[in-house]
Amino acid sequence: MRNTVLSYLLLPLLASATFSISAAPATTAVATPPPIVATQQEAPRLDLNTADAITLQSNLSGIGKTKAEAIVAYREEHGAFASVDELLEIKGIGKALLDRNREMLTIN
Repeated sequence: MRNTVLSYLLLPLLASATFSISAAPATTAVATPPPIVATQQEAPRLDLNTADAITLQSNLSGIGKTKAEAIVAYREEHGAFASVDELLEIKGIGKALLDRNREMLTIN
């Protein structure tokens, strides 16, 4: 019984000593690496007034051969685009498709 009581008293004492040792602050200075700052390079934008059908088709999401040719035909018929939103006038190009590609387009 004495051994049992003694083990019950020693167990918390040893456990607390282990916790205090592992929680003790390090005495040596640890050099922290400088933070990594991610720089986003802006992707080159595609000019709607100068891009040909093949360029439009290969660089825009959801724009196939027919829609790319329709964009060029619209530009030739109506003149240069005044804004990217003018693409909504072309049959087959809706708001979702325009929003998906808006960051890749520009008007110069």
